Amino acid sequence: MKATTIKNWFHIHKWTSLISTIFLLMLCITGLPLIFTEEIDHMLEDDIEIAAPANGEEASVDMVIKAGMDHLPGNEMKYAFWDEKHHPGQVFLTMADSSEAPIEADHYLTMNAKTATVLENPPNEMTFMLLMYYLHVEMLAGIPGKLFLGLMGTLFFVAIISGVVLYGPIMKKYDFGMIRAQKSKRLKWLDLHNLLGIVTLVWASVVGLTGVINTLADPAIQLWRANDLAEMVADYKDQPKAKGELASLDDAIAKAEEAAPDMEVSFVAFPGTLYSSSHHYAIYLIGNTPLTSRIIKPALIDAKTGEFTAIRDLPWYLKTILISQPFHFGDYGGLPMKILWTIFDLATIVVLISGLYLWFARRKAKSEQLARLVKNAEYLSAAQEKEDEFENEKEALKQDGN
Repeated sequence: MKATTIKNWFHIHKWTSLISTIFLLMLCITGLPLIFTEEIDHMLEDDIEIAAPANGEEASVDMVIKAGMDHLPGNEMKYAFWDEKHHPGQVFLTMADSSEAPIEADHYLTMNAKTATVLENPPNEMTFMLLMYYLHVEMLAGIPGKLFLGLMGTLFFVAIISGVVLYGPIMKKYDFGMIRAQKSKRLKWLDLHNLLGIVTLVWASVVGLTGVINTLADPAIQLWRANDLAEMVADYKDQPKAKGELASLDDAIAKAEEAAPDMEVSFVAFPGTLYSSSHHYAIYLIGNTPLTSRIIKPALIDAKTGEFTAIRDLPWYLKTILISQPFHFGDYGGLPMKILWTIFDLATIVVLISGLYLWFARRKAKSEQLARLVKNAEYLSAAQEKEDEFENEKEALKQDGN
């Protein structure tokens, strides 16, 4: 590789790294607790006892929904969510004074799915884990924050590529893993930066790319609503929003599961919400294997008549986002995978900090070198002035002698 080519790649690596480093440090730091979200939530939450029904008959979903609405009168139901793997026997309800209300206005209920009783009514407040989550995904700045972090992730990936290109020419004279401990502090940090950078290469690439993909979730959902969802509900285009007494949600879920026999309900979006139309229950089904549990299929049931309307696979771009999420957070391989993700995350933090240190150290070294050159120039200038004065005096004495 020519010297000019190496120099160009060096500038690409330097500036893409410098621009994105502070934001990447924030992402790495906030990502650490998010890796262990389930464990932290379980540690902080009080154990909830799921009582069995006294008469032995479990409550229907309709009974659970009615009990939730009776507990918070004057609100509309937005979402119902099930998580049998981590919270068996519970249903999580989201309500607000309007189905179009923003997330800040939502109310949450945890219900006993067997007895239709309220287990918990947590306040809608910013907890530590929620703060970490929103900092990580959007910097508390909504969609613009997500897209900005996507740009930083793209710069990070370019920095990785340029770092790999530079690694060969830099390290071809040295053994792999070599750290010149006997040399200057800056060289030791440079060797550590290069070593950890190449060791975490694959992990950083996967997490960086999946992070960029995840930042596109909101535009992707809007695209899905404008195209696929609009086609599925085209016959309802001129009809008013479904209000008042709605059809049985139990029957709607049964029809959705009948249309997708190898899947089970994960959550339900009620009419007028972001993930549904103004006329339907949108019932989202997932598979029962580790891979298919990440693939969601929406089924639409007319919320007034209870009639089955349509079921359709999500488009490829939404599937890509859903599949990329477990690779980003490392939550698909249990605790060993989470520990591995933590180790790589910490190593990446060291790479980022060492990169900043090397930049500041290089600037300091250049500044000191410039100061030495200026000092030497001043010394030479002063010496030249002395020499000129001496020559002038010699010339004056010579003329006096004449």
